[in-house]
Amino acid sequence: MAKAKKKIKIAIAGIGNCASALVQGIYYYKNIKDDDELVPGLMHNVVGKYKISDIEIVAAFDIDKRKVGKDLSQAILAKPNCTKIFCRDIPKTGVTVKMGPILDGVADHMKNYPDDQTFMPDKKKAVDVVAELKRTKADMLINYMPVGSQKATEFYAQAALQAGTGFINCMPVFICSDEKWEKKFRDKNLPCIGDDIKSQVGATITHRVLSHLFAKRGVAIDRSYQLNVGGNTDFLNMLSRDRLKSKKLSKTEAVESQLAKRLTYDNLHIGPSDWVPFLKDNKICFIRLEGRKFGNVPVELELRLSVEDSPNSAGCVIDAIRLLKIAQDRGIGGALISPSAYFMKHPIKQFTDERAIEMIEEFIANKRER
Repeated sequence: MAKAKKKIKIAIAGIGNCASALVQGIYYYKNIKDDDELVPGLMHNVVGKYKISDIEIVAAFDIDKRKVGKDLSQAILAKPNCTKIFCRDIPKTGVTVKMGPILDGVADHMKNYPDDQTFMPDKKKAVDVVAELKRTKADMLINYMPVGSQKATEFYAQAALQAGTGFINCMPVFICSDEKWEKKFRDKNLPCIGDDIKSQVGATITHRVLSHLFAKRGVAIDRSYQLNVGGNTDFLNMLSRDRLKSKKLSKTEAVESQLAKRLTYDNLHIGPSDWVPFLKDNKICFIRLEGRKFGNVPVELELRLSVEDSPNSAGCVIDAIRLLKIAQDRGIGGALISPSAYFMKHPIKQFTDERAIEMIEEFIANKRER
């Protein structure tokens, strides 16, 4: 009798819109056949030997009183979550959302907004996250802390190290791309992927591709901007500009790495612009590129992109989970170079997206990675 394949046991920190989209996706795609190579919405149906149905959520952490103590299937639908519901048939998971530490996860200004648009911190005592990760035998922890949550992200990174789990850092606090933190994971032979998740087709990947196109076609880029507006808690949280330092750096570096010549601070502007409540989880991006082509003749490009923000990132996380599990199976620790380069805005090493996807296919085929 063939040996049963192990599940990929994941824990999630932060049950917001991104977590909601990921959980929905796990159930939405659970019955896809192995031989369906091209499945709408997926970059990979099967990654190595792992299907989406092999992913099992075993632990969840949040700080909002509308989510803590609830089954995960209920928590992902609780306010202030507002992402599109594309999979309603989610049974009770048996995973109760546990209280995590608040630390710097809630910006002070958010208490001034209506309850259904902001966080409502619970007064319960935080659980022992390390003990919970060990008890549930989680293979990896996915970090979805709000932008600017330096202490909270570092807490969960340290919890992963202590519990012996892998770590996927979807937020712009530099862990996997930071030499000191990366060494901690490498020394414990624990794989990590980060930092700051890209979307399948979002503002950063689109801006990168266009910038790379201009550079490859010999067009000199003189000025460019990327402005984003949205109505979810991510954009509300980012109204506090002092939480944006790492986010702006992450998004700017992702685009600048594709340019033939880096631009000055005044000539490249990338970042959120405003919170527009009625947009909810819809994100609207405006990109402008100004350059010079043959004969120094000007060329300008303007683009407007509208996407449902959270399912966009879940489309990348669903692959990152399975790639990290492959690394665990092979005994690889530290930052995973190819998945980080392809799925993250601020990886430990930048590559073009064309090269990064080639590297991922080589990694899956066991031809590459450290």
